Amino acid sequence: MPDHPYMSRSAASRPEFDHRAEQGKTILLVDDSDFERFTIRAAVEGLTNFRVCGEAPNGVDAVRMATELKPDLVVMDLAMPLMNGLEAAALLKNAMPAVPIVLLTLYADEVPAIRSSAFGVATVLSKADGLAPLLECLDKLLGSAGAV
Repeated sequence: MPDHPYMSRSAASRPEFDHRAEQGKTILLVDDSDFERFTIRAAVEGLTNFRVCGEAPNGVDAVRMATELKPDLVVMDLAMPLMNGLEAAALLKNAMPAVPIVLLTLYADEVPAIRSSAFGVATVLSKADGLAPLLECLDKLLGSAGAV
């Protein structure tokens, strides 16, 4: 059999192979509620082609994990211990300016768009509206490749 550059190497060792493209776009979930993270993960992984690459319970862990995991998007709660979502968003935008951040809160009306965009937030969504607006937002921000 002739020696071919890819015959003896696995797809994972090929220079042009992109694991992230095969696995779908990645999302970091940040919320101090285990239940909220579980619910969002189940919806994202069950109803889209996106993949949750990590979960953090506060803004401090979110910043650390995002710089390690390099997600394609961050979904973050506003009210969290140690560091709130706006403070974490500002740090993330500084470190990863191309990564969109979606801020979730029970009180979306209390976070003016002008203020949130100054912190690097792409969109503010109300948790009270359910998961459908979040899934639509993810699809819009990450591309239509997310639809199942």
